[in-house]
Amino acid sequence: MSITHFPFTAVVGQDDLRLALLLNAVSPAVGGVLVRGEKGTAKSTAVRALSALLPQVDVVPGCRFSCAPGAPDPACPDGPHEPGPGAARPARMVELPVGASEDRLVGALDIERALSEGVKAFEPGLLADAHRGILYVDEVNLLHDHLVDVLLDAAAMGASYVEREGVSVRHAARFLLVGTMNPEEGELRPQLLDRFGLTVEVAASREPAQRVEVVRRRLAYEDDPAGFASRWAGDEQEVRGRVVAARALLPQVVLGDTALLQIAATCAGFEVDGMRADIVMARTATALAAWAGRTSVRKEDVRQAALLALPHRRRRNPFDAPGLDEDKLDEILDRFPDEEPEPEPDPEPEGPDDGGGPDGDGGPDGDGGGVPPQNGGPETGHAPDAPDAPDGTAPEDREATEPEPSAPRGGADGAEQAAVGAAEPFRTKVLSVPGLGEGAAGRRSRARTAHGRTTGAQRPRGQLTKLHLAATVHAAAPHQKARGRAGRGLVIRKDDLRQATREGREGNLVLFCVDASGSMAARQRMSAVKGAVLSLLLDAYQRRDKVGLITFRGTGAELALPPTSSVEAAAARLEKLPTGGRTPLGPGLLKAHEVLRIERLRDPSRRPLLVVVTDGRATSAGAVGGDPRELSGRSARLLAAQGIASVVVDCESGPVRLGLAGALAADLGGPAVTLDGLRADSLAGLVKNVRTSVTSSASPHSSTRRAA
Repeated sequence: MSITHFPFTAVVGQDDLRLALLLNAVSPAVGGVLVRGEKGTAKSTAVRALSALLPQVDVVPGCRFSCAPGAPDPACPDGPHEPGPGAARPARMVELPVGASEDRLVGALDIERALSEGVKAFEPGLLADAHRGILYVDEVNLLHDHLVDVLLDAAAMGASYVEREGVSVRHAARFLLVGTMNPEEGELRPQLLDRFGLTVEVAASREPAQRVEVVRRRLAYEDDPAGFASRWAGDEQEVRGRVVAARALLPQVVLGDTALLQIAATCAGFEVDGMRADIVMARTATALAAWAGRTSVRKEDVRQAALLALPHRRRRNPFDAPGLDEDKLDEILDRFPDEEPEPEPDPEPEGPDDGGGPDGDGGPDGDGGGVPPQNGGPETGHAPDAPDAPDGTAPEDREATEPEPSAPRGGADGAEQAAVGAAEPFRTKVLSVPGLGEGAAGRRSRARTAHGRTTGAQRPRGQLTKLHLAATVHAAAPHQKARGRAGRGLVIRKDDLRQATREGREGNLVLFCVDASGSMAARQRMSAVKGAVLSLLLDAYQRRDKVGLITFRGTGAELALPPTSSVEAAAARLEKLPTGGRTPLGPGLLKAHEVLRIERLRDPSRRPLLVVVTDGRATSAGAVGGDPRELSGRSARLLAAQGIASVVVDCESGPVRLGLAGALAADLGGPAVTLDGLRADSLAGLVKNVRTSVTSSASPHSSTRRAA
């Protein structure tokens, strides 16, 4: 039974999202769309509905790679194709699941037949299925990095290559790439963000009337999907025809020198890295002109192209606020006014339904997929150029929350003080968990992974994915005579096949346990401490870790941020962290033990790394009671006994130091690193491993030496 998707033109609001998808349908060379937004904002609904608006494609009958009859791929594995009529079929929308393997994405070779028969038996993957259609990746930020690299390379080159043990297959793979993600679940690396042509920020409307219309249409669709779709069939056909017309007009659109100067000046003015942004803006502006039925690019096309193509390319780290300063954008574009007004009128209205629709007035948006207003507006989601604080406050408002220089400095028993800003982040040393893990792919600690350097061979436990050729030949060689080998080829049986074992890097759970007591506020140390934690968060982002944040002060500890893949959320909690009160170090360590125990049940393969940021003082036992220093020692030894890898960031400063953080590190079985020593460019070198062995931590001096 065929599935009736929600009609594209029935999506309420989300003008930028619909426009970006339609521009890619007009010109796939734009490079795809990354849709960022909170859950429940019609991201997936709009993407799945787009496939119904794409024109049908003619394919060679029986070709698994969707070759065009008039121009078949000469390297098609199913070729060569004889001339003849093609068969028309709808454009496909292929979904790539988060847990997909590389073989499922690019296809797989039958290694057994390739070795024994010399036959290139190739089973196509999702890239082949998506050729001349749409490849949709939901939660693309959760996809393994190597899979993202593969599909982005295929999208850029228009072809997919599969090479394994001397057997090579190539096939065409030109598709419209669309990814959706919720930033709360983690970010994409900047290098991968740049590979998406356009990015759109979406959010649920705060207008009650518009929200009512969303609910009304959704309920009507769920009650009768086919009937609801039929009521929007006219609008769908109109937009489909407009896409076909824009595609035909696209080669005639002229991108003049003035428009090129506007594009170059905009990219230079916003300090965008590289030249990809200029190229994407040029293609997007051209597609905008074709979508509007014009043969020349105007300033408003360049402006809209900048709003779609530049915001995600300006982010230097995950804590930068996305968006463009639209006043600055207008100032740049006004330096290069259009040479002449466009003589030809717009051939048709902006939207396919002119504010009307089968359900009445079409809802408050009154638009079914046309060009939205280009003045930013509430639906564009563009933030001002000046980066806001992670809690959303503007810089001028944030200054009022910072303590005055004459404010009293909190001691161990000081009252709560207002939050202070973090110092500038820096590149930190490498902290890693010892041993060999099997966690999620990342860049921190050694692990057995599907990708990396080959370290050995074993019998495959399931489907063979990475053949170890030498081990396979070695296993088959003793049996050739008994198997009646007569020719040059080896007689290979399934039991001979050996899977390559590989070693790469995994991501860890980095749990920060931060001392926010009054002693940390002395001599304004908290700003430096926050800067160090922010630096470690940046490192965790780059290494694909999960992070969590525990703070302790006064009489207890608090889980400020449960373990998450969003380092932005951790930075926001850190920014608002106040200081003051006594130092319940023991309760803070016990809280860390409890959090790690629960996380081990949820995700046993992800190994933890505990980072304790403190000066080592313990002046309160909280509700536990007893001697504070004795409690902190027992709590630290409990973590060490559980095999938790730990490191202590020693925040003690001044000419006289008590060395309490070093003693804590000895109890935890890990190294102690000073704030200055945490920098990667310090003379101390790199922290290679965090020691966890209880026996090696018996000497308080041996663990400290490992920081060198």
